[in-house]
Amino acid sequence: MTNQKTPASEISLIDSVDRSVSSVRTRQLDISFNELADMYESGELIINPEYQRLFRWTPGSQSRLIETLILELPVPPIFLMETEENVYELIDGLQRISSYLNFRGLLRSENPSPPLMLEDCDIVQELNGHTYKTLPVPLVRRLKRNFIRAEVLRKENNPRLRYYMFKRLNSGGSPLEPQEVRNCTIRLLDPEFNNILLKLAGTDDFKYCTSTVPDAQVEKRYNEELVLRFFAFRNSGAAYKHEVGDFLTEFMEAASAPEGVPDAVFSKERDEGAFLKTFRVLKAAAETVPEAVGNRVFGSVSAVGKIRGQFAVYHFEGLALGVQSILDRLDPDDSAQMAKLGQRILEIKQDPRLRDHTGGGKNTASAYKARLAFFTSELSKILA
Repeated sequence: MTNQKTPASEISLIDSVDRSVSSVRTRQLDISFNELADMYESGELIINPEYQRLFRWTPGSQSRLIETLILELPVPPIFLMETEENVYELIDGLQRISSYLNFRGLLRSENPSPPLMLEDCDIVQELNGHTYKTLPVPLVRRLKRNFIRAEVLRKENNPRLRYYMFKRLNSGGSPLEPQEVRNCTIRLLDPEFNNILLKLAGTDDFKYCTSTVPDAQVEKRYNEELVLRFFAFRNSGAAYKHEVGDFLTEFMEAASAPEGVPDAVFSKERDEGAFLKTFRVLKAAAETVPEAVGNRVFGSVSAVGKIRGQFAVYHFEGLALGVQSILDRLDPDDSAQMAKLGQRILEIKQDPRLRDHTGGGKNTASAYKARLAFFTSELSKILA
């Protein structure tokens, strides 16, 4: 038999995989739910507020988890991250742990509610109607002593490796919106950029311009995704090629690099200033035509050219990014100039050509470039 040498390229690939494997530091723990509750109360187990607000299981789903624990049926493991302070941060397993804490009456929340009363238990229906306080003592003990497997990612791991691991954990089969996942996982790289998104999404001018975004979408962090969209397309729009969700995630990763962010990607001073001025200008201009535009500046347009209250992301893109070429020459305190810009926005929205650049199927790279060119050209006419 002839000995075949492994090609150098394959050796290099195998070495790369082996290095990544050897760099992962994990351990497994079996923790009782009572221990988890104690750790949560003492601050040794952290459920980050960005995750806490994503607790969405219905009372029925929570109740069936409690029923599962009482029956000592197996449950999937949770994933924890060990921090520099030697505490554990919950990354995956929010619904399970929060359901247990809610049943115990221990779950801290911005909007406190009474502890869970069991409902929709379908194996032991007699559990329905019980709270933690009304359960028989033997069942309380069984519940508290039940164990769950915890996979712990040690603090020695590289931040980028931890980020990619938990990005996958919180993406597959998840009901979360993309920006919710980004907000939660990106801080494993560096939280500064995400904090900027959170802050700017709460500014008055931006909130005025985006007030037609439904409350349900605001709860799912859509406003923060719009801030991200603004920065991503403003700085890296030329690189946009395919799926917008991937494009936004890749930009957010680049802008959150723990080793430092190049100015070409994101500059806090430059880009935050541009954002604030952009939405101050758009609000000032929109308010000069309140009945026609106003806070519907990003509203869609009916077939007869009437601006509706339905938020349209392509109008957001077109106006917020299209105004960038003349932003330095705009003065939100110049009432005459703002009135002229407000009228131009109204005319753009009533222009039949607008339909060629907005609506369904307009998220390709070529459609984006055409849309940006149209809005940029039309908006710049106010300075002619």
